Amino acid sequence: MTKRTTKTTVSKPAARAAAGEALRLDNQLCFALYAASGLVTRAYRPLLEPLGLTYPQYLVMMALWERAPRTVKDLGQALDLDSGTLTPLLKRLETAGFVTRRRDAEDERRVQIELTVAGDTLRGPAAEVPAALACQLHLPLDQIVDLRATLQDLARKMR
Repeated sequence: MTKRTTKTTVSKPAARAAAGEALRLDNQLCFALYAASGLVTRAYRPLLEPLGLTYPQYLVMMALWERAPRTVKDLGQALDLDSGTLTPLLKRLETAGFVTRRRDAEDERRVQIELTVAGDTLRGPAAEVPAALACQLHLPLDQIVDLRATLQDLARKMR
């Protein structure tokens, strides 16, 4: 006795429709993250301009305000940036007078990043930026906190 297997077939139009739905931009997590990230980053621009910082420079400065001095490697790990991206940011921050870069005396392969007085002084005005941005998000604070926690959890799981 031979066993017959039944193959379920889906018509080509139905398969195309299912694929079309699966590939709609509005159904993609990646696109929602990309669009929201771009809009939030743009919202920072007018808040950071008076400080003389771009958004990526602001991230570097926040990491340094948390703890300085730091090595380029340590900053890269904290910000999830490679040295090819981070080094030009640090050079521009140094040119602006906000940080200094110096080779570690014990290991010249390591570069230490330190805040200057001007860089440390930016901390006060920069402390107003998060609240100003939160006002632009048009979300209740508890939703902002939950969203941040969800995104942090997602990033942690994907690393």
